[in-house]
Amino acid sequence: MALAAAGRFPRTRKRFASASRSIDRLGEQALFFARAIGWAPRALMHYPKETLRLIAEISMGTGALAVIGGTVVIVGFLTLFTGGTIAVQGYSSLGNIGVEALTGFFAAFINVRIAAPVIAGIGLAATIGAGSTAQLGAMRVSEEIDALETMAIPSIPYLVSTRVMAGMIAIIPLYALAVIASFMASRFATVVLYDQSSGVYDHYFSTFLIPTDILWSFAQAIVMAIAIMLIHTYYGFNASGGPVGVGVAVGNAVRSSLIAVVTVTLLISLAIYGASGNFNLSG
Repeated sequence: MALAAAGRFPRTRKRFASASRSIDRLGEQALFFARAIGWAPRALMHYPKETLRLIAEISMGTGALAVIGGTVVIVGFLTLFTGGTIAVQGYSSLGNIGVEALTGFFAAFINVRIAAPVIAGIGLAATIGAGSTAQLGAMRVSEEIDALETMAIPSIPYLVSTRVMAGMIAIIPLYALAVIASFMASRFATVVLYDQSSGVYDHYFSTFLIPTDILWSFAQAIVMAIAIMLIHTYYGFNASGGPVGVGVAVGNAVRSSLIAVVTVTLLISLAIYGASGNFNLSG
């Protein structure tokens, strides 16, 4: 009876099988993430040198990437140009209704809550995230991870938890640089390029720059870093199929981490600021 039903409805059977595999993969990812986070204290305790090495590698890069300063320069330049773009678009749009003086408010509001976290997350995914996936994937296909297990070295604490902790620690100074770069670019574009009074810009910028927003922005960046490192280490740790499989794993990890960056931004914005954005402008 079941065989007859399977033969009569092949498309339905394939859809159910695909859905079942997707649920299995989600369960495997959740278990991997829980193990990686659970082993984090052991990673800090037993592998401090490896964690410090990864922090330096994440921040300054290695090999050819170290020539330009690694993630520090990449994230800094991304947020620098993003801050300038926000100022240009904000000044032009607000000028259409005669309130271009509020460009300082626009920069303080958008940079902290949306632009800097999202752009920094994208930069992290494209640099340290993709690099971690490629490293772990290469170790997996060359059986180096299996060799670690053979020598009684737990692979998840040594390879995954250390990278997650390194990413969480390194993101704090990196994100501070990103926020400063976005603020400087917005002020430069508004005051120098559009010749707005620096006093007017600084007044509205300091008035609407809420310190708690900066703290929540840092918390958002830390959550993004943890999510990015977990996703990329998972795909790299479970890569298969030789060099081609490593490339596929990197592509899948970048795609998933970009979705995670936007999702984290949405959820944290709703949880902290609500649907209205928790903002009132009068006068």
